[in-house]
Amino acid sequence: MTTARDLAIVALAETPDHPVEQGELSLALAGAEVFDLIEAKALIVDGDRILPSAQAPTGDRLLDEAAAALVRQEPYESVEDWLWRRGRGLSSGYVDELEQEGLTTRPRGLRNPLRSGRTEPVDSADRRRAEERWAAGEPVLAALAAAAGIRDEPADDAPELAGDAVAAVLAAVGTAVQELQAVRQRRAIEDAAFDNVWRGY
Repeated sequence: MTTARDLAIVALAETPDHPVEQGELSLALAGAEVFDLIEAKALIVDGDRILPSAQAPTGDRLLDEAAAALVRQEPYESVEDWLWRRGRGLSSGYVDELEQEGLTTRPRGLRNPLRSGRTEPVDSADRRRAEERWAAGEPVLAALAAAAGIRDEPADDAPELAGDAVAAVLAAVGTAVQELQAVRQRRAIEDAAFDNVWRGY
């Protein structure tokens, strides 16, 4: 089980009535993959850069796909650039993967369970492990969930998040989410202004 998969399961299980935004969740999932790839020794984070290591199969299809997508030429890629590149549509990728593995159910005719709020993970060992981490307030999972909008505030045990790599990745996720929200807000204001002009106001 990986942090990214745990985060995807928690997003589906914890927010059935108010599904999270796909953009924020995708960025948080891309951040979670960085932690999973650190754990798999597929990369290290040096400052704000992702330095790939020797690639070895992780046994997780999406994580192997992420490892294969790492930039392997200097000056390498910044964590934030990775989040934007890898994160594009990533939440849908995880939902589809969980569904293909029989870990979620999707009502007929429903194309986007994250937006509908009607799909939940089935009872499984994977769900129980994810929910155990969630209930325990595991700091990295809690911080990523907060960035994705699953929880308003991260867990109180922030001191356990010590470490330059952890801090760099979580800071990059937070910055990317803020940028995405700012862009969305700007577009909403522009659309509203256009509508007012169109209506003659």
